[in-house]
Amino acid sequence: MLVTKVRTVFNFFNHPLSMQSLIDRRIQFLFPIALYSILILGAARLVLDSLKMKQSSVLRLYGMPHGGRSRLPVVILAEDRFEDNCNVFEGTWVWDNMSYPQYEEESCPYLVKQTTCHKNGRPDSFYKNWRWQPKGCNLPRFNALKMLHMLRDKRIMFIGDSLQRGQFESMICLIQSVIPEGKKSLQRIPPMKIFKIEEFNASIEYYWAPFIVESISDHATNHTVHKRMVKLDSINSHGKHWKGVDILVFESYVWWMHKPLINATYGSPHHVKEYEVTTAYKLALETWANWLESNIKPLTQKVFFMSMSPTHLWSWEWKPGYNENCFNESYPIQGPYWGTGSNLEIMKIIHDALQVLKIDVTLLNITQLSEYRKDAHTSVYGERKGKLLTKEQRANPKDFADCIHWCLPGVPDAWNEILYAYLLKGYQNFS
Repeated sequence: MLVTKVRTVFNFFNHPLSMQSLIDRRIQFLFPIALYSILILGAARLVLDSLKMKQSSVLRLYGMPHGGRSRLPVVILAEDRFEDNCNVFEGTWVWDNMSYPQYEEESCPYLVKQTTCHKNGRPDSFYKNWRWQPKGCNLPRFNALKMLHMLRDKRIMFIGDSLQRGQFESMICLIQSVIPEGKKSLQRIPPMKIFKIEEFNASIEYYWAPFIVESISDHATNHTVHKRMVKLDSINSHGKHWKGVDILVFESYVWWMHKPLINATYGSPHHVKEYEVTTAYKLALETWANWLESNIKPLTQKVFFMSMSPTHLWSWEWKPGYNENCFNESYPIQGPYWGTGSNLEIMKIIHDALQVLKIDVTLLNITQLSEYRKDAHTSVYGERKGKLLTKEQRANPKDFADCIHWCLPGVPDAWNEILYAYLLKGYQNFS
């Protein structure tokens, strides 16, 4: 029996018609595979040639060609989002000179001189190399292309004082390197700055409103610092510029804290009186909250509020026995620390105001993480009244060091990494 089967198989392979039939079937099977492979290779070659010709390999892959839809959507994966139980505001600064800074001053032409500390003569650059690390979890690394994809056909606006302008400039610097020349522009239309990204039909904007509500300090460049008067129940001249903006990021604190009392109007525009700062701040937030509830569409707009940016004016707070300030500080504060410049009563007012709002506003509580960064202020390497400090002024840091504003790259980049993480968390793919 076995011999018969062997003979049958042997005879089959020796039969010329049977062998030819087998070869024909193999050719029929392999031919479509070969054809598909050639087509795929040809298509890949065409794509590569097209990208080379357009000289925008990154943006043309993810961007929007004129008159068309995006070629390849950026997918936000589960690992891009931080966990629900992750408190991104609690953690520590870790040294990371391999990944940070994410950009350099020289590579971002949109920075104002007030923030370019290294360029202005600061001898150390350690302040650039610290990464914020939440406790027990991780922030997603900032990805410029994913941020641009989330901003497609949208506007994001940063509203507040010069500290908020620093966050605005930080965001531009974090994303602008992937946008080709000629496809991005910065317009100055006081009280606004508008950075446009042409191929994404998107804009990153800044609006000067140091008190959020109206005041006599609302001119973007010609505003008074020492004489302050706030219109606590007036907001519409600002609000008309905020209507329809997809992502609003508000901040207001340091301008309130010049003195314990502040001149303001409430009710009658002609009746100016002194208010305690905390009382005035609460009334201003009520006016802001009423505007939000009347004008924001929760399904299409997102609103964020940045907690106070701390100051480091008195070194005795972190270094007992010394009567200096942030000048010449090169390392973050280690361990628990809360400076007297951060008003806990104001923090409670913000928290209470957001609790009773009828729409969702996300509080980005960046105060504690920024408290540790006594090393990252502009100090004597910034501007005063629009001019860099003179040699004589730099020699007198006790009087001239700026321990309010931040160098860039620096702390505001971490604020934007957290903002980015929250936008990722709420982003729906293919929306």
